[in-house]
Amino acid sequence: MKKYILELTNFLAGALGMIIELVAARILSPYLGNSQLIWTCIIGMMLAFMSVGYYIGGKIADKKPSKSIMSLFLLNAALFTSLIPLIEVEIIKPLSGLTTKINPSIIAIICSSITFGPTSLFLATISPFAVKLKEIEYEKENNIGKISGKMSALSTIGSIVGTFTAGFILIPNIGVKNIILISTIIIFILSFILYEEKTIPYIIKSILTITILMGIIIHGKTLFHKSNPDIILDTDSEYSRIWIRKINKSSKQIYTLEADKGYESISTNNGTLYSDYMKYYDLFDYYNSNTQNVLMIGGAAYVYPTYFLNTFKNKNIDVIEIDPKMTRLAEEYFNLDTKNKRLSIHHQDGRAYLNNTSKKYDCILIDAFKGINAPFHLATYEAVLNSKKALNENGILIANIASSLEGEESDFIKHEYSTYKAVFDEVKLFKVQGNIFQENELQNLILIGFKNAPQADTEKKEIYESLLKNELIEFKSNKPIVTDDFCPIGV
Repeated sequence: MKKYILELTNFLAGALGMIIELVAARILSPYLGNSQLIWTCIIGMMLAFMSVGYYIGGKIADKKPSKSIMSLFLLNAALFTSLIPLIEVEIIKPLSGLTTKINPSIIAIICSSITFGPTSLFLATISPFAVKLKEIEYEKENNIGKISGKMSALSTIGSIVGTFTAGFILIPNIGVKNIILISTIIIFILSFILYEEKTIPYIIKSILTITILMGIIIHGKTLFHKSNPDIILDTDSEYSRIWIRKINKSSKQIYTLEADKGYESISTNNGTLYSDYMKYYDLFDYYNSNTQNVLMIGGAAYVYPTYFLNTFKNKNIDVIEIDPKMTRLAEEYFNLDTKNKRLSIHHQDGRAYLNNTSKKYDCILIDAFKGINAPFHLATYEAVLNSKKALNENGILIANIASSLEGEESDFIKHEYSTYKAVFDEVKLFKVQGNIFQENELQNLILIGFKNAPQADTEKKEIYESLLKNELIEFKSNKPIVTDDFCPIGV
């Protein structure tokens, strides 16, 4: 092992760099979201810090080529990795509250830089050091190109292994905080192994150092729970970092499920709908009272599907939820009965299901747009057209969209309104909260597309009058339709 310690260190530095990048994205997501903007900032800043690390590492390696210097760089990487849980509570959380005053991309760049920038920098110094030390080891052979290529390949392979290991194994199964702990320990062990003069005082200092680093991580986890006492579960799945909160409000216990800065579901667990926008999904019963089979894209905590099964006893619902862990959490915390014969659950992407299903529905409900960070592939002309093809005659599509009606955050609804108008025979838009919100405020809007003319059941008009009165009759859009080729909305 000693013979290949430089190769092993270089490989692990590449792997750990990518693992920590993915962990950083999960750390940031509850505060800044998980949009394309955030990923652009994370990748861009990681590459920037790595570039600085390569330069510094190469320059120092030429002057002081020793494993002990490499050891000190790794020790610094371990220190900054251990600080991530503290940074989340003390820096990221306060900074995220400034996104209404400062451009979110600036906040994302600052948070990305602070969270994993120093760790990326120090890990990047390892590759040029490894190349230099190998060159010295083979000083009589003129093969610097071979050595450089070998070390670059090992670092890149490490990055690939780290990416797949973090995404497929570590994050879904052990969570980001435990990954931070393990990564800190591995980096520290590498630092200890590389140090060339392992005296008794050095060993004692090393024991004290790793104890302090572990204490920092534990303190960070403790601070998180103290600053978020209502979070009863902080977990990770393949797709999201998920928080479940238990909130006491107006003598009610409210449970919320949050993922990547978005409220996926809010429930009182008493069979009623807490969120007003979900009540508009019942309009299928007014506009197409013969509805038998319903498709819902976006299950999350399955609040509406559970309500649907309890309210409409003779109707069936299929739910598309990409994340199996969401379903398990809905069973555990939100009273989901997966054994109900009128419920069918499909764990796959909503667009993929629409592309391939041959089943026809009387109504499609979309609840997959988390705020303005929408999965764009469900918002395009092609996706909406596939939705229409999956509808029976006189079928309807009802989508919840978070947008303002005017101003900077109105692009989403205007693009979608134009797109729905291009696909459906008739389109209606409803303002969920009536006149409570101003037109330039972000709010829930319900967009309904009709295959053929609406077949309203006038006998039920009184039942749904409180919803129908909030239709926006005069709404118009000057925005173009969005397509798979050009979609300037969402993630």
